[in-house]
Amino acid sequence: MSQEFRQVIRSAQVGLFVNAVLALIKLVAGIVGNTYALVADAVESTADVFASLVVWGGLRVATRDPDEDYPFGYGKAESVAAAVVSMMLVAAAIGIAFEAVREIRTPHKTPAPWTLLVLVAVLFVKFVLFRRTLAIGQATGSTAGKTDAWHHLSDAITSAAAFIGISIALWGGPGWEQADDWAALFAATVICYNGIVLLRSPLHDLMDKMPGEEVITAVRSAAAEVPSVKAVEKLSARKAGLVYYVDIHVQADPSMSLHDAHELSGAVKSAIRRRVPGVAGVLVHMEPFAEQTS
Repeated sequence: MSQEFRQVIRSAQVGLFVNAVLALIKLVAGIVGNTYALVADAVESTADVFASLVVWGGLRVATRDPDEDYPFGYGKAESVAAAVVSMMLVAAAIGIAFEAVREIRTPHKTPAPWTLLVLVAVLFVKFVLFRRTLAIGQATGSTAGKTDAWHHLSDAITSAAAFIGISIALWGGPGWEQADDWAALFAATVICYNGIVLLRSPLHDLMDKMPGEEVITAVRSAAAEVPSVKAVEKLSARKAGLVYYVDIHVQADPSMSLHDAHELSGAVKSAIRRRVPGVAGVLVHMEPFAEQTS
């Protein structure tokens, strides 16, 4: 298992523990403190617990070595985990929205003032967790790790909305009790939007979309700089977990022997992997170079 995978897995484990504790605290505080916004926040934290489990499990599968059945490895499991987490966000948002509408239509007591202190503490913890998880996800290039981070931020957004809603309910007095339910409904909308946006990245990975230009440019220039390479004709790449697989066509002197062409293809592979450490495999197609005539 690479150091990058270990970092993301540890991050998921920390998130799992923190979310489990926060979910319990928010659920009890929401029930005792008469605020559905806090209960909705607890539901979102519970979804975060399952999300961290999914990320953890996906990364464990993604670290398996290639075998006869999966010659390109199990890296796609990381993207599957990220897609599942994104869909869980959408599902949680829909559930919160339905319950928020029901609470708006049902008269209830004014939220307890002390619930605001709970939310302040939650906001601080979730923001710190978001920053830490996002930094690890960006440093390792993990789609699942970055998705997990934004899941933490969506929980913080729910908490912020709950804080605003409860504050309005307390400030407005009788007749404003439903303010925290409207806050929960607003948070559900934001969470649903985030879930849909976050789903795009893992879907791109699963559908083998070309990586960003920074990766492609680095691969192309590394191959072109190898001595005896006359031109780079075609280049494609796809992401599998934290690594990339490259398919490249390079042109060389047509009189080159098969042995020399083989040696040149090896040099191209080595140059690409040195320039872009995230590249796990390179398939080089050797082609004869033809002078362009006008």
